[in-house]
Amino acid sequence: MDFTEPASVQAFRCELRTWLETHLDDRFRGLGYEPEAGEQWLSRMREWNALLADAGYAAIAWPVEYGGRGAGLIEQVVWAEEMHRAGAPPTLNPIGIANIAPSILEWGTEDQKRTLLPRMLRGDDIWCQGFSEPEAGSDLASLTTTARRDGDVYVVNGQKVWTTFGHVANWCELLVRTDPDAPRHRGISCLLVDMTTPGIEVRPLVTITGEREFNEILFIDVRVPVGNLLGPENEGWRVAMTTLAHERAGVANLHLGVRAKIGRLIGTARDLQVDGRPLTSDPGVRRRLARAYLEGEYLKLLAERAVSGALHGRAAGPESSVAKLVWSELEQDLGLIAAELLGPDANAGEWGRDRVYTRALTIAGGTTQVNKNVIAQRILGLPRS
Repeated sequence: MDFTEPASVQAFRCELRTWLETHLDDRFRGLGYEPEAGEQWLSRMREWNALLADAGYAAIAWPVEYGGRGAGLIEQVVWAEEMHRAGAPPTLNPIGIANIAPSILEWGTEDQKRTLLPRMLRGDDIWCQGFSEPEAGSDLASLTTTARRDGDVYVVNGQKVWTTFGHVANWCELLVRTDPDAPRHRGISCLLVDMTTPGIEVRPLVTITGEREFNEILFIDVRVPVGNLLGPENEGWRVAMTTLAHERAGVANLHLGVRAKIGRLIGTARDLQVDGRPLTSDPGVRRRLARAYLEGEYLKLLAERAVSGALHGRAAGPESSVAKLVWSELEQDLGLIAAELLGPDANAGEWGRDRVYTRALTIAGGTTQVNKNVIAQRILGLPRS
């Protein structure tokens, strides 16, 4: 792996770092996603998002003509590193910008691009993905939400679940079945749905942490214009794969947050004392922390290997499945280590929330079982059965 930054990339890093030092003030620093989003939070996030967009930093991978910079992979890695280093908030539209926009850019009409992308870029519209259903999660091709053609509209009926941002979203990239007689992966279409359309009911789901982060969405005779079809009719599976490919690519940055968390946990352990001695003087504690540290560095190595492969023309491999598996299990392990070190104090604050919240991480974005199957088949060469 060769990560020597070209002069142009070094210049981009310096430019972004200088811009963040100038524009990232206390109104925005550390501002993160709040499931119980109120108007004040939305207003501040939209203000920050507009600053990023005006400077060309909201979606650097997008083509220049749509507000991006046409940035390559190394610049995208640098952007993530510098934003994390500065404690800058994410964009208001992480799902839209990173996952859905690439599908619109590849499959959308020029009118769809010109109408939808500018508002997405600035955070004027928030997007969600209507993919998973109660009986179609990891097996997405089993989806049953239907869209029946009626003149110049599709009439949509069905249910989606675990929809992040659904309760604040203005638009939804929705997968529907338009040909019930076709094979499972055929007969699926992708619609771009205005969430204010009559017949849509959003029901927030309360998680184990008490937050309303996910949602179930009901579609009852929702009339969607045919002009909102993304890609060809009955070819929605190909559109979905474009979206999911970019969602999986996001795992390359997972190590940034988890390695910072490991650093905080090590710092906390150093400050704690038992019988007048630092907690880190205990060999068992040191061993647990050292293992977590090494797993964090291993996660970084996986990300760098994936990026290096892409830079050298290698097709995307299964590194994302390995990285997702390591990340989700490491996040859960950190909660257990915190409980062992802090005792009852680990039941509150950051560690208390994380200990229960991270139970979802081996499910969300690709379950552990599915990722292990991918690893077994594509890396180890094991038979499917």
